[in-house]
Amino acid sequence: MSCCGCESYQSQFGDRHAVRDLKRYRKRGPDKTTRMLLDALKEEGVAGASLLDVGAGIGIVHHELLAVGAKKAIHVDATAPHIRVAEEEAARRGHAGRVTFLRGDFVMLASQIQAADVVTLDRVICCYPDMQVLVSQSASHARRLYGAVFPRERWMVRAVVALGNFARRMTGNSFRSYVHPVCGIDAALQRQGLRARTVRDTFAWRVAVYSRVSNVSLSS
Repeated sequence: MSCCGCESYQSQFGDRHAVRDLKRYRKRGPDKTTRMLLDALKEEGVAGASLLDVGAGIGIVHHELLAVGAKKAIHVDATAPHIRVAEEEAARRGHAGRVTFLRGDFVMLASQIQAADVVTLDRVICCYPDMQVLVSQSASHARRLYGAVFPRERWMVRAVVALGNFARRMTGNSFRSYVHPVCGIDAALQRQGLRARTVRDTFAWRVAVYSRVSNVSLSS
């Protein structure tokens, strides 16, 4: 387990956040953009697939996909409270034995993690300062599909993110959010042999699923 730099994530996504997310999920199910991501992945087919859920939080993506036929999942998250809650929910749903939980920065752990048929990053790219390395490392682990939710480059979205970062700085919270260039994300994925299959937008978020070009092999 490697958790270098995880303190900033812990300061933002602590026990209260994890418990609140679980209560909301049990009451309402996945939120809108997560549901859009799940629907797009289901359309591509996940029966029998292995999953790698990066920045998985309480595990909503793999809880839902395991329930519709995915075979197994690796859950990677930087915060102990979210992993604990995800483990409890997996046990409650009866698929704890099909999920491997890893705590740490995915980039630091990447060389130790096996590739999976489906890789997901649900509102994770916006939490990482070095977009290029996160997207490249995670994309290199995707055998077939890569799904992500990330902010759109709109001035209002940038303003909200900047305001949130300012507020956190004033309170001593070291966590920061980012609006990375959408074209840069797309280019990083294309360099890893992935091409867009589905792109759906809300006002603030892009939900995209990429598939691997058949004649391009996984890079290390």
